[in-house]
Amino acid sequence: MAQSEQAFELVNGRVERASAGKAVDGPEAAHGEKVLAAGMAASVFTRDGGRSVAFTARAADTWPARPGTRIAGPHPTRPGRRTINGAYTCKQALWFAERLAELQVAWFEEPVSSDDLAGLRLLRDRAPAGMAISAGEYGYDLPYFRRMLEAGAVDILQADATRCGGVTGFLGAAALCEAFLVPLSSHCAPSLHLPLCCAARPAIHLEWFHDHVRIEHLLFDGAPDPVDGRLAPADDRPGFGLVFKEQDARCFENP
Repeated sequence: MAQSEQAFELVNGRVERASAGKAVDGPEAAHGEKVLAAGMAASVFTRDGGRSVAFTARAADTWPARPGTRIAGPHPTRPGRRTINGAYTCKQALWFAERLAELQVAWFEEPVSSDDLAGLRLLRDRAPAGMAISAGEYGYDLPYFRRMLEAGAVDILQADATRCGGVTGFLGAAALCEAFLVPLSSHCAPSLHLPLCCAARPAIHLEWFHDHVRIEHLLFDGAPDPVDGRLAPADDRPGFGLVFKEQDARCFENP
């Protein structure tokens, strides 16, 4: 790689922007307001065992998910997202899908275990119109993604370059998505996935995950910030556009 070349230029030509803002995790209402102000597409994101928060930090009607978990109302103009990490049975997930549709939730992530391809297919077939069933973040190789796509188990496939073989594995998952006419979404590590999503034709958005965003900005110069709900790779830095902050990271070294 030449010093002046960016990763997304080498992979598949120059693409100016990639959509951002699938998700934000945790009860950080201030962070949610910041993401909302940046024009992100999603308004609600929850994880099992936690408490979901509307970006407007307002109370709303709720249903129980797991003990201690509540579902907050979405922003009035932004569709919601919900991830379950395989916590429900098929019938539980189907019941919740109908309830969540009333909150304009348009993304239902891993409603059942990703190993249950028949269950995911059932939910994809019977979920309310406008609600996408997604899974795939635990894929480590291309046969895993191929089996999921051949089963018709997801509306949107997720892939995580930190698990599935880096740039090469992620682009392999993108090629499978293109062959099966299924959209692709990245999982976590937004700075890593930004140039890859710009290069991958089936990619429709990347996950703007609060914990990862915070750590990336803490440890790297060049970590991206959204503008009008979109992210653009740095055009003045080579590679992924990141420079490790060695001095800032020294406090985290083991004695």
